[in-house]
Amino acid sequence: MSTLRVTVEHVTVHEHPNADALELAQVGLYRAVVAKGAYRTGDFALYIPEQAVLPQELVAELGLTGKLAGSAADRVKAIRLRGELSQGVVCRPRALDGTDLARAAADGTDFAGVLGIVKWVPPVPVSMGGEVEPAPGLLPWIDIENLKRYPEVFPEGEPVAVTEKVHGTACCLTYSAGDGRVQVTSKGLGAQRLALVEDPKNLYWRAVRAHGAAGVAAELARELGASRVGVFGEVYGDGVQDLGYGADSRRGEPAYAVFDVAVEAGGQVRWLAPEELAQVLDGRLPVVPTLFTGPYDARRVMELAEGRETVSGRAVHIREGVVVRPLADRYSPVVGGRAIAKVVGGAYLTRKGGTEYE
Repeated sequence: MSTLRVTVEHVTVHEHPNADALELAQVGLYRAVVAKGAYRTGDFALYIPEQAVLPQELVAELGLTGKLAGSAADRVKAIRLRGELSQGVVCRPRALDGTDLARAAADGTDFAGVLGIVKWVPPVPVSMGGEVEPAPGLLPWIDIENLKRYPEVFPEGEPVAVTEKVHGTACCLTYSAGDGRVQVTSKGLGAQRLALVEDPKNLYWRAVRAHGAAGVAAELARELGASRVGVFGEVYGDGVQDLGYGADSRRGEPAYAVFDVAVEAGGQVRWLAPEELAQVLDGRLPVVPTLFTGPYDARRVMELAEGRETVSGRAVHIREGVVVRPLADRYSPVVGGRAIAKVVGGAYLTRKGGTEYE
């Protein structure tokens, strides 16, 4: 998941091709359906992103009663309105009356706390949970921001790799060379510096043991002279999420694919660039599919986020989306961290019966 920020943004208004009374308000590369005439290009408005949970008072004020997702009809989710994908809510709630919207936009002020908006946290199935222990030495996974919200992360033409985003659950493994300790966690627990106590019934530990990920991490530590190695992979298949890629992770070995590796040497942590990752793993662990390598083109990336999955080799269902990384890992001042971003496909966002376990 990306971080939740509720901010004032500059709006660009487009005609809705299929509805006379509606328009499309664009924020970054997101577009949200709004009432015609509510905004003009150049206006400032609040943007509430997907996965935001709103208090009922705000739901009622915005006229969204019964129109949002979740059991309480309070969660923002992508939908199609008259054939157009609408992501997020563009609005001007009363709580912002008197606010200098242009200044708030320039300052990047986050209004989530003021409005009582929180991030949706999906429930965790029993197979993904378990007993935990403090793990201050973990190399945790990071939140990846959506390219539609931050389109300036990559300049046109920068050499990038675009990989398929696999719909599973992130398995984060840290190997410490000093004592040979292996710690395994989920993305959510890792952010809290908690590791899962080894349990043969736990999905993450099952995947690590089935694919020998801990042994590969130890090999990488020796080969790269690292004190710690983080191996980040997606565990997927039927029984993990609603998209299974034709793999059954309930009875057999959980399906698993590495999407990133971090190494610490000399007190510095670095992420392996896409080509280096492929070289050092060299078939020792499965990796997520690379869909494109070459100069960054925003339109092509958006196209690659759609279509059928390539993980199974049989295109059994829709693709979740893509992740974009520069071929030379670098810092991005746009997101305030590592230059990496995702795009989630519209068909994936609007599918029926979807699950979003972390």
